[in-house]
Amino acid sequence: MKKPYYITTPIYYSSGSFHLGHCYTTVVCDAIARFKRMDGYDVFYLTGTDEHGQKVQQKAQQAGVTPKQYVDKLYDEIVRLWKRLNISYDKFIRTTDDYHEQTVQKIYEKLLESGDLYKAEYEGWYCTPCESFWTESQLVDGKCPDCGREVKREKEESYFFRLSAYQDRLIEFYKQNPEFISPKSRMNEMINNFIKPGLKDVCVSRTTFDWGVRLPFDQKHVAYVWVDALSNYITALGYLQPDHANFDKFWPADLHMVGKEIVRFHVIIWPALLMALGLPLPKKVYGHGWLLFDNDKMSKSKGNVVDPFFLTERYGVDPIRYYLLREIPFGSDGSYTNEALLNRTNSDLVNDLGNLVSRTTAMVTQYFGGEIPPLGTLSAREEEIALLLNGSTDKVRQDMEQLSAPDALADIFRIIQRANKYIDETEPWVLNKQGEKAKLATVMHTLCECIKFAATLLKPFIPDTADRIFQKLGLPSAENFDGLTFGGIGEGVRVNKGENLFNRIDVEKELKELEKYAEEKTAQPQEERIDVSDFAKVKLCTAEVTECRRVDNSDKLLLLTVKIGEETRKVVSGIAHCYTPEQLVGKTVILVKNLKPAKIRGIESNGMILCVSDGQKVVFVTPEQPTGSGKEVR
Repeated sequence: MKKPYYITTPIYYSSGSFHLGHCYTTVVCDAIARFKRMDGYDVFYLTGTDEHGQKVQQKAQQAGVTPKQYVDKLYDEIVRLWKRLNISYDKFIRTTDDYHEQTVQKIYEKLLESGDLYKAEYEGWYCTPCESFWTESQLVDGKCPDCGREVKREKEESYFFRLSAYQDRLIEFYKQNPEFISPKSRMNEMINNFIKPGLKDVCVSRTTFDWGVRLPFDQKHVAYVWVDALSNYITALGYLQPDHANFDKFWPADLHMVGKEIVRFHVIIWPALLMALGLPLPKKVYGHGWLLFDNDKMSKSKGNVVDPFFLTERYGVDPIRYYLLREIPFGSDGSYTNEALLNRTNSDLVNDLGNLVSRTTAMVTQYFGGEIPPLGTLSAREEEIALLLNGSTDKVRQDMEQLSAPDALADIFRIIQRANKYIDETEPWVLNKQGEKAKLATVMHTLCECIKFAATLLKPFIPDTADRIFQKLGLPSAENFDGLTFGGIGEGVRVNKGENLFNRIDVEKELKELEKYAEEKTAQPQEERIDVSDFAKVKLCTAEVTECRRVDNSDKLLLLTVKIGEETRKVVSGIAHCYTPEQLVGKTVILVKNLKPAKIRGIESNGMILCVSDGQKVVFVTPEQPTGSGKEVR
């Protein structure tokens, strides 16, 4: 019976386009999951999207769509990206999935019943982009310590989780499980920055927005996004659901892989919540570093993102996977540069791996009619290579136990580099010229064994390339590491030289092309021009505001009742920060009449009020002279 192995990435926040930095964690976890499957484990690999929260609701409002429409579009984008990068997840969870939301409600009910929840008033500093609460002492220069952006003072009725009650149990758990938080630097950071100063109870519900999971016992409250998001690790397995077989089988998780900026949620709040629920804790949380660009974290707001769709389309999927897995020192911050990507592709994939496969299959074709010859008597050199190959699986396994894909790939490429050196040492062309067929056969067979080992061990990391290598060797692609021993290639196997695995990149030329692409992406976008037929589709008219009130639990939204001739409509508009309801009643506004209805805060809005904005102040557009309602605007 296979041993279960449960690995998770953080579920990605649905707040904008995804870049190469997002891909890093997922590609690493995919390599780990694939390796574990080939090593005989029953793997469950979970990823997904975190779709609730104030930031998502704000971005949806800015885009003029509902939050669900907004996250649906982003879900489609990230699923397309993971498919493009050949990510082999077993389940993709969305926090808007019905089963997840229902289970989160049950979790809150359990916490309330156990006395771990209580209602009080929260007042403190809140960072909307990070969805994080901070004390005064935790702020850095008055700003969020994680992202460096502005925070705002929040005051609202909230439910609190008794996190302080679990401080001693957490400390004891850390002592008994020293490998729980990795790398070690993350453990020290958590203890010194959060545990020692004393844990405070944490606010776990919000009332100032409504895009979230409603608390079943208090409908005006929605679940704090981090409790909602963290719960995905158990809801995805069926916790508190009729079908909980996967939960029984795979929990506790073997590995939560997260970025260093969210370690504290995973090693403080999450374990305490699990303790409160009476559940076992994960075995390991690994907080890796950031993928940097020009020594700064990749961020859309900073304009330094690298588009994975563009890179994979131009250079292929496996070179991008290989770069992320080989170049970045795992656990520490790593720096992305176009030059490093191109040079690593040329040196490792083109020169070392590609040339080895190409030269070997060409020589087997030339010297033995394309059939891999039998293995003859081994010299000391072949004995040394056999020893290297037979010990390689254990060596790579040890690397992966330490979650070090860079070390694993370095050990695999020692096989490839040794094989290339072996060609130079044995000079097969000379052996052929001298008629030493038996010795030449042993050399060619040994080279094919090296390639077979390399392809098998590379499959978790660059799976498409590994499959292509097996096709060139005329062998079925390896599904596991069983029986991987020197001399395993049988008789009658025919190679297929075919096209090169990789083609050399002109680095200087490509760097210029990439620079040009970056300039085009960051240049001021050209204003899109429309013709008169496009404009004719938009129906504008005058409308009289007959009633107006604030939308419940919203600082920005007003609900306007407008009269359009004999017709009456409801319109939601985000101008409450500039107008009171009393100021709008009786005014004539310009309305987009044929806009598709949209639900905002559960209210169907039929139309849009035209306004002028300088980024802060908003002024609604009104006719210069009285016109009456329902008049066409042209």
